[in-house]
Amino acid sequence: MAKQRTGLRFQPSGGARASGVPVGKKQRLQIERLAHDGRGIAHLDGRTWFVSGALPGESVEARVLAARSQVVDARAERILDAAELRRQAPCAVAGQCGGCTLQHLPHSEQLALKQRTLAEQLQRFGDIAPQQWAAPLAGPEFGYRRRARIAVRWEHKARRLDVGFRAAASQAIVAFDDCLVLVPPLQALARALPDLLRGFARPQAIGHVELFHGTASAMLLRHTEPLADVDLERLRGFCSARDVQLWLQGDGEPTPADGNGHLGYRLDAWDLTLAYRPGDFVQVNEPVNAAMVEQALDWLAPGPSERVLDLFCGLGNFALPLARRAAEVVGVEGVQSMVARAAANARANGLENAVFHQADLAQPLNAAPWFAKGAAQGFSAVLLDPPRDGAFEAVRSMRALGAERVLYVSCNPATLARDAGELARQGYRLKRAGILDMFPQTAHVEAMALFEAD
Repeated sequence: MAKQRTGLRFQPSGGARASGVPVGKKQRLQIERLAHDGRGIAHLDGRTWFVSGALPGESVEARVLAARSQVVDARAERILDAAELRRQAPCAVAGQCGGCTLQHLPHSEQLALKQRTLAEQLQRFGDIAPQQWAAPLAGPEFGYRRRARIAVRWEHKARRLDVGFRAAASQAIVAFDDCLVLVPPLQALARALPDLLRGFARPQAIGHVELFHGTASAMLLRHTEPLADVDLERLRGFCSARDVQLWLQGDGEPTPADGNGHLGYRLDAWDLTLAYRPGDFVQVNEPVNAAMVEQALDWLAPGPSERVLDLFCGLGNFALPLARRAAEVVGVEGVQSMVARAAANARANGLENAVFHQADLAQPLNAAPWFAKGAAQGFSAVLLDPPRDGAFEAVRSMRALGAERVLYVSCNPATLARDAGELARQGYRLKRAGILDMFPQTAHVEAMALFEAD
């Protein structure tokens, strides 16, 4: 039976409900400081405003994007009184594209923001601070990204193919002429891509496109229905003319169009080549990745008689350099295909002292089949490089493993801080910590922390 309408409205207990802030409303704000994600913070009428594109000390006119309770998300549309440290964003679509949110902030200030974020998160969630802060590990602020996903959407009514990057706080697609954070070979490829795809006989079959650069350049086209023969030939010709591998992905795994594609990247300091396939996790910043691996080995300092455990080992990015120095390295990873490729990478580089196992690292370590045999001799040192969720279950086992040193590489300072608190409870001291500027022009913080047992 339909609910009868009474026409009565009741006021919630505790007083009148605060009126909402409508989406699209423009508001003048005075920015006080930066949030961890790089947005400016302002306060007005009992609400906290988070304003993208705004800097401390600025007066801005902001447009409301969303509002919930006492928090308002907004975007600066006019800078009424600019801060001295503001710089002109070099990218023509800065502020529209959702990829680079801090181009208006000088690189040195970006690093300072990330350093503050790490320190504050360690204090807030772990009640801990390192004995020594390391200098930020940084590389070029532009031209660093060796992997990118290009969004593609067929607008049926307009009979138009949109190609570009996702907009900030929106599913809209922002077209671009140049992407300054891509490595130069991918910049040239990305510039030519829209004309290629818009010339397809059946462009609505395209899902998205990914670009890669390492020992070779490659393009993966994800398609939602079979490609027309003429479109496939167009793709082959485009890639052949540019010496770019073509990979395709329908319902299954990515496959090379010619059947024998080989992708990889170098770690020259250790004379290593690591093979990968589209879909595998690979650090996008080549110079910072190489510097990160070097710093990790320097801090962890594995000796020639030591066993080292590498958790969340992926393709062997840390495990294989570690195997150049340690007596034995055991790598553990959750994705079986990555385990297989890590083992193949070890063999291809002539390393016989690295073994790899698959296990769900969100579960206790001692529940995995590899643990009983693999951990029986213990490990002098452990390296962890977990995803954003962190490695709480893994760090609970550090003392049981006999680890004297633990090196934690993090892409989320909050979960690093939480796990650091657990390590401190087990008697590990946070000896050294610092940020890794893997993603310049963004507020994304990666960090490295070294713990030593009392």
